[in-house]
Amino acid sequence: MTDEGKRGRPHMRNYGIATGETGLMSWEWVDGQMAKSRNYWVASTRSDGRPHAAPVWGVWIDGVLYFSSDAGSRKARNLAANPEVVAHLESGDDCVILEGQVEAMADREQLLALGVGKAYTSKYPPIDPFEDGGMFGVWFSLRPRTVFAWLEKDFPNTATRWDFEV
Repeated sequence: MTDEGKRGRPHMRNYGIATGETGLMSWEWVDGQMAKSRNYWVASTRSDGRPHAAPVWGVWIDGVLYFSSDAGSRKARNLAANPEVVAHLESGDDCVILEGQVEAMADREQLLALGVGKAYTSKYPPIDPFEDGGMFGVWFSLRPRTVFAWLEKDFPNTATRWDFEV
């Protein structure tokens, strides 16, 4: 994914969000933050509507976040029932928030072809999630529908929203 989405301002009444394009964040900045982050927070919804949030390790490749979870975990069960998700970085100062629907990925060869295994092992050595021809847990891909980003030190001027066709 590149910055092919519609970039503009988020809809946040009463927050003093700037108008116009001056100060909008770049997709390159978002891409860099996502690629270098060690941890991502994933928020899902239980079947009774209660929220659930948990940190995950993952890799960002071509605008898609790939992460795994044990099939019996709360987040995996939530995502199997309702694939709508919010994922964000740890920082509230250098903020990136993704919204969209995850897709469960069961094809190990496809994940390897996309470079997920190599990127994951490089980022979290010495862990190889596809060791011995297997697959660690259930894998999910998140191709965001909406992305928000801002710098807290200049929030009203940097608050940016991208909307993507997915």
